[in-house]
Amino acid sequence: MADIVLSVAASHAPGLAGLYSGAPEDTKAEVDKMYGTMGAEIAAADLDVLILVGNDHLANSRVLEYPDFLVGMAAEHTGPYEWFKPWLNCRDYTLEGRPEVAEALISGMARRGVQFFGRRENLRYDDNLSIPTVLCDLDTNDVPVVPVLMNCNVPPIPDQRQCYAVGEALGDIIQNDLPNGMRVGLFGSGGLSHEPGGKRYFFIDQEFDHWFMDMLEEGDHDKLLNEATPERMEESGAGGTAELFAWFVVLGAIGNQPCSRLGYTAYDNFKCGVGAVRWQMGS
Repeated sequence: MADIVLSVAASHAPGLAGLYSGAPEDTKAEVDKMYGTMGAEIAAADLDVLILVGNDHLANSRVLEYPDFLVGMAAEHTGPYEWFKPWLNCRDYTLEGRPEVAEALISGMARRGVQFFGRRENLRYDDNLSIPTVLCDLDTNDVPVVPVLMNCNVPPIPDQRQCYAVGEALGDIIQNDLPNGMRVGLFGSGGLSHEPGGKRYFFIDQEFDHWFMDMLEEGDHDKLLNEATPERMEESGAGGTAELFAWFVVLGAIGNQPCSRLGYTAYDNFKCGVGAVRWQMGS
């Protein structure tokens, strides 16, 4: 039986790297606190693998052949993808992969009635993997990663209940299919409120963001599943806020563990509410 020893979730707005230097000092301090805390805890957790769930921004599949979940199976993950470099303005990185864990996820999901797709070539990573990597120093701390990129853009997208159920299957795979003693971390990457390229491009729905993180801290998963619907996500930012469904995969995998927020900021030039949470595992 493998063990989930660390679980976190955070926003991955590209401005966190590219526009960081021009942000107000209080915003930079909040970003440093959130990602510095997560990076230190990930480094200290002595992980055998970090499974990172984040959305794919239409970069890796054709719209008419779009998988809901795509697993990076490469022995190494490199990024950012060339096209995104001017937009992200972050350093290049190389992460160790865990192909055998990726294969276990795909085969384990199939046995549980969930279809995961996988690719052995390096995927095209943008802020989904790049921001957590460079802000948490996953590359310099040699953290092995299996990325799981999910569909948050091509209808019908997996909703909160589907993602939670996928998370439950993921938790079962970690407990029953992965090697005994393997130390697993989970990272939900995406959100909070934002509307990329839309008429509310610079709008950040702070009320929604605090409501959502308050609900996570309350720990009532049934209430969260009933209220954090795709329609509610769209009200707070069309085409962007639904990235939070990646957090539901983590929620489903870990069950009802205590959650605490690590911070929040709403700098308009980031064009996204930026927050992070941590679940206390083993409670």
